[in-house]
Amino acid sequence: MTVTEPVQPHLDSENGHPSSLGTAAARNLATTTKSVPQMQAITSRWLLKVLPWIDAKGGTFRVNRRMSYAIGDGRVTFSNVGDRAQVVPPELCELPLFRGFDDIEVLTALAQRFEQREYAAGDVIVEFGHPSDHAFLIVHGKVNKVGTGQYGEPTVLGTLADGDHFGDETLADPQSIWEYTVKAGTATTVLVLEQRGFDSVLEQSPALQEHLHAFRDRQSSSRNEHGEARIDLSSGHEGEAQLPGTYVDYELSPREYSLSVAQTVLRVHSRVADLYNEPMNQTEQQLRLTVEALRERQEHELVNNREIGLLHNVDYANRLHTRTGPPTPDDLDELLSVVWKEPTAFLAHPRTIAAIGREWNKRGLYPDPTDFGGHKIPAWRGVPILPCNKIPVTDTRTSSIILLRAGMDNQGVVGLHQTGLPDEYKPGLSVRFMGINEKAVISYLVSAYYSAAVLIPDALAVLENVEIGREG
Repeated sequence: MTVTEPVQPHLDSENGHPSSLGTAAARNLATTTKSVPQMQAITSRWLLKVLPWIDAKGGTFRVNRRMSYAIGDGRVTFSNVGDRAQVVPPELCELPLFRGFDDIEVLTALAQRFEQREYAAGDVIVEFGHPSDHAFLIVHGKVNKVGTGQYGEPTVLGTLADGDHFGDETLADPQSIWEYTVKAGTATTVLVLEQRGFDSVLEQSPALQEHLHAFRDRQSSSRNEHGEARIDLSSGHEGEAQLPGTYVDYELSPREYSLSVAQTVLRVHSRVADLYNEPMNQTEQQLRLTVEALRERQEHELVNNREIGLLHNVDYANRLHTRTGPPTPDDLDELLSVVWKEPTAFLAHPRTIAAIGREWNKRGLYPDPTDFGGHKIPAWRGVPILPCNKIPVTDTRTSSIILLRAGMDNQGVVGLHQTGLPDEYKPGLSVRFMGINEKAVISYLVSAYYSAAVLIPDALAVLENVEIGREG
């Protein structure tokens, strides 16, 4: 409490007796002005505001897509004994060559033939034009794929890091050559499978031979740059040219998103609810803060949940690495080159946004903020950079930056909920009376239902392992 007047009553200068009523006593008759209960955990929750929310009837949302022949791939994880790393055999199914192959004995035999190698920063791991007879798994470190530019100068084609891989598809073609050079950007540990090791397992496994044959068939199938079945068209012809016939095929097993739930039981004693409701309703205030906490958890899940979280639903090809560590304007441009069709917003932890600002300042860049929902928000290339403290920051001060395109009409990312719930309090959120127990405590079940769906892969990209604590 801040007191700006003396607490003691005014004293008569002659006899020391009060000459008027003191403020301490006067306040007993005054009405106190109060704030509603405050909570520091409430944030701006920009992700919930950015996503358009779709009503998912039946609690399920199905994403139908065109038939795709692209072989999905992901990151590989490892186990280690001391300083020796080993690939977990089922993790080999994350490689395009072994996707869908489930013979654990054969996968184990392949895993045992990987050898560990160490490279220093600047070392050449593979060189353009040489036979491509090895598959590489990156255990730790960062490497750069380097090609030749238009006028003969070296050009960085991409950056790979922990869990990434390259060269596995070339094992299916012993006559292939490296179409790029790979150099270690940092001290790097890799696991290497040589062609002869792969061939020895292949000779003893009819199942792997059949799988390899199917892989080659998929590689030669007619498809566009996104791996979708090609739609045959004709243009620029004259006269009575024979037109191609075509149709659009669909995925036979489209992904379905089920609504997730965050719940709690709110308890209020009936005596409190009956007697202490002026000037603010106790139950309403308890419920308001409970709903705020549920919404915070909802945004956290939409970022981090392994099933529905954005960080776990980014297509492998759209997971990028920084060129040098800190988040530079070049790195943000790389993200924009992936989500280039009407990008909606970047999402980054506030500390990451501070690191972005430092990199701008070092280069003398001072981009104008953009107006977003009536707020002045920092932006890059006109795309707002929104704070989201749900994106993790590691103990080593690294984080991620998400770029998304939102909306159903432009095949982006959408939020999912269900409206019309029993005892609905807000869209997708219900408050159900559960009764009063023998201790006169009133209980309410508070439930929030939600999910998020990525309609097509290029609606979402992430810049990973962004260093936000580097000095200089």
